[in-house]
Amino acid sequence: MITLASDFGSPYPAAMRGVLCSRTDARLVDVAHDFPRQDVRTAAFWLRELLPTFPAATHLAVVDPGVGTERRPIAVDAGEHALVGPDNGLLLPAARELAGDVDDVECYEIPVEDPESATFHGRDVFAPAAAEVHDTGLDALDYPRVSDPVDLSFPEPSLQSESARGEVLVVDGFGNAITNVDGSFLEDHWGDYAHVNGERVRIARTYDAVDVDTRILTVGSHGNVELAVNQGRGDEAFGVHPRSRVRLDLP
Repeated sequence: MITLASDFGSPYPAAMRGVLCSRTDARLVDVAHDFPRQDVRTAAFWLRELLPTFPAATHLAVVDPGVGTERRPIAVDAGEHALVGPDNGLLLPAARELAGDVDDVECYEIPVEDPESATFHGRDVFAPAAAEVHDTGLDALDYPRVSDPVDLSFPEPSLQSESARGEVLVVDGFGNAITNVDGSFLEDHWGDYAHVNGERVRIARTYDAVDVDTRILTVGSHGNVELAVNQGRGDEAFGVHPRSRVRLDLP
């Protein structure tokens, strides 16, 4: 299996699929191609959340503001998985999650010789490399090892017993504002009220626990506290966006 993820929208992912189909018989599975354009951190978050749901696979991921520059194309060995994409921090959070141990993550530089386009390495560099990695295996390829890959980490919240200071990591398609505060912060407080940036908000396990258009604090499938609205957009109701600072105070 080869998975594909990008910020390309349409129709560009079809070109990557075409290259892959011409080079490998691997099953192709699209993860998402509507990541926010040039937003490496948001894409890295979602890859970290989504890719561990797959069985062993090669994962082709391209969110690449530096396409055509001296940034390296890399392949990452992560346990039973391999990842292929730009060396800009996009791949490493997911790789660590897939490998289960940071010491099991190894990065390699993909050799490139005069790609056809300086602006579409998804088609000309990464898709051919993903096919090669899938069919041959990184262990059998003579790619040079990369000792200093570009890393990306997510900010840690500041936690006390009854308060948390964090930030919004991403906003999903429903408008749920996903913070970096672990969901355990809300344990034993279901049905209570907290203050979010000074405003009183219900803590609820499900969206439907409150009336339509009512704001809530809940824990999403990712395990983090999120700011949400029953059948509405949490980002708009709370006035937040990715990187917004969030203060949570329990009763």
